[in-house]
Amino acid sequence: MALHDRNKELAAIAKFNSGRVAVLGDIMLDAYLWGAVNRISPEAPVPVVDVRRRSCCPGGAANVIRNIATLGGHAKAFGIVGNDPAGKEVIALLKEYGADIAGIIRSNERRTTEKCRVVAGAQQLLRADFEDTTPISEADRDKLVSKVVRHIRKAEIDAVIFDDYAKGVLCADMLKVIIKEAKRSNIFTMLDPKPKSGGVTPVAGLTLLKPNRSEAFALAGINDPGPVNDPAEDQPLRRAAEKIFEIWQPENLLISLAGQGMILYPANGEPQVIPTRAREVFDVSGAGDTVAAVCTLALATGCSPLLAAELANRAAGVVVGKIGTAPILFDELLAAIKE
Repeated sequence: MALHDRNKELAAIAKFNSGRVAVLGDIMLDAYLWGAVNRISPEAPVPVVDVRRRSCCPGGAANVIRNIATLGGHAKAFGIVGNDPAGKEVIALLKEYGADIAGIIRSNERRTTEKCRVVAGAQQLLRADFEDTTPISEADRDKLVSKVVRHIRKAEIDAVIFDDYAKGVLCADMLKVIIKEAKRSNIFTMLDPKPKSGGVTPVAGLTLLKPNRSEAFALAGINDPGPVNDPAEDQPLRRAAEKIFEIWQPENLLISLAGQGMILYPANGEPQVIPTRAREVFDVSGAGDTVAAVCTLALATGCSPLLAAELANRAAGVVVGKIGTAPILFDELLAAIKE
């Protein structure tokens, strides 16, 4: 397929409302304090933010779930939150987006991960994280695996996204069990990894592995000398990809390259560079979640890996032009394809 085939892209997203995607991973709450700076604190050389309002939205795996829902897909959430205000807030938000939250475990043993950003005007000044990154209990992991496997065996999902933010939910053993079940039922699996933060160790058999450039080199265990002008001629990146295929054995590898777009490496075949679609970049937070959601939803509804990657690239180009963690709306993706 030639890149940017508008008719194929339009036909592909028309099927998004039939896609059923399970998302298993680190469910978080992204909170924002919005205000203005008019003076410096007399206590320390730092700005004083006059907070005017607070807003919050789904973060981490919850943002992937939100993106699937805003694109018209059927999102099923699997993860763990605390029995705390942040946990109640993120669950309520996912309900508002129409996600199935029956797979979320509410725990008295840990707190919900919350990232609070302080923003003055269009400038983020700082972020405060409230989290527990210790591994969840074996009993809770078994519950989550059983819930996902049950949906697979009942043919209630078309794809599974493993969204790893290294907050203690995912481990390789969980993925191995689910990937094995998914393969039996021809269900797609995708991992968005976090190797630098102690994320999931290698597992084989994923349909798609989706790191960014720095994560790809970390997964390969080699140093990144920096990008070259043409990603297709980037030999260190190619070596990193070859090492990832050797260690992880995915069917496809999609590496995000920031301003250079993306590059898709199939297990058999030549890499395909997908140039960036971003016009202006205001905030990259959540862009990886959008790519994961769009790419997997596209695969789940019959797209080739290349077409799925191109749609994800278009969606990422939209969301990085927004401030804060924001999803891609179906109408926005439709407009981006038509323009």
